Amino acid sequence: MKALITGCGIGGPTTAIALQKAGIEAEIFEAHGTGAEGVGSFLNIASNGLAALRILGMHHEVMAAGIPTPLMVMYSGSGKRLGEVANGLPLDDGTVSHTILRTDLYRIVRDHTAARGITISYGKRLVAVDDTGDGVVAHFADGTTATGDILISAEGVHSRTRAILDPQAPGPRYSGLYSFGGVTTFDGLTSDLGTYNMIFGKKAFFGYTVAASGEVWWFANLPRQEGDVPDDWRPVLVDAFRHDANPTAELVRHSPIALGYPIHDLPPVPVWHRGRVVLTGDAAHATSPSSGQGASQAIEDAIVLARCLRDASGHREAFAAFEAERRERAERVVAYSRTISNSKAAGPVARVIRDLMMPMFLKKAAGQESLAWLYRHHVTL
Repeated sequence: MKALITGCGIGGPTTAIALQKAGIEAEIFEAHGTGAEGVGSFLNIASNGLAALRILGMHHEVMAAGIPTPLMVMYSGSGKRLGEVANGLPLDDGTVSHTILRTDLYRIVRDHTAARGITISYGKRLVAVDDTGDGVVAHFADGTTATGDILISAEGVHSRTRAILDPQAPGPRYSGLYSFGGVTTFDGLTSDLGTYNMIFGKKAFFGYTVAASGEVWWFANLPRQEGDVPDDWRPVLVDAFRHDANPTAELVRHSPIALGYPIHDLPPVPVWHRGRVVLTGDAAHATSPSSGQGASQAIEDAIVLARCLRDASGHREAFAAFEAERRERAERVVAYSRTISNSKAAGPVARVIRDLMMPMFLKKAAGQESLAWLYRHHVTL
């Protein structure tokens, strides 16, 4: 069997590696003309995602490039400490969740893919797929084609394949938030190592952690109408934080800022597969970054799909088994993450209620049992 994989972000390479470990040939086709070096800010790899990477032999390298971040402490914009909650649960060897620059995670999975001899072709934007009955033909915008036994979409939230499978499929759903991020040196914010500090400000949400080097890794979520994009985001962000009882506005004033982008997720997607084509990762169940699970869910998908293809009698049985194992969990993560995003975009009245109720919610959520469904879920190959 040969699998054509569209998309070379995080999900595409990890899927190709998992398939190869299962004895299945794979080739990756990326729409953009070059790799994703330098793209994006940073992201969370939760302990369940690191457990999945351990199966692929990459978790030590990912952890070495990242920052251990096992704890989140919540604050109101007035400076009140609302409580704390674990960011993942330790693995059996003590491994905890890590935060890593997206470009570093991409480099690691891409380099492992190349080292295994898996071909990656760039400038291959998918426009159509022909299911011939005994194979698939992928048609790209540059006029070329590729032939394989199955096609796996790892194209992300804006997947072209999703629309090809089902023209009525729901499109990306705006969360109400724009996201920003940066890495800088700033003396005004301190933190215990390994802690994410999450601030529910009066007009926007701010999160940060401090690396051992002293650098502040920060992000901001700003409620905004989609498409309402100013010429310069910096004064907008400074204004959003200037009434909070912390120096976040001053940090934003002097920090490099990654370009703001609208945060989208996906409502439940009715069709995950048809014939010889299947959706994975954000193409099937994109979640907002609020849960810190986007990359982890894509890596889990990669391993489960490879196992199902290896063990099933054919692609139809494999795709059905993959969906049966993954859909409920993935959609629960999307819903959980959207609830968190909604709390970040709360209006004045909802903000007061949120700050009153959150200490009780966090106390309840602090128990390991309440988080086990998210972080103790370990896939196998």
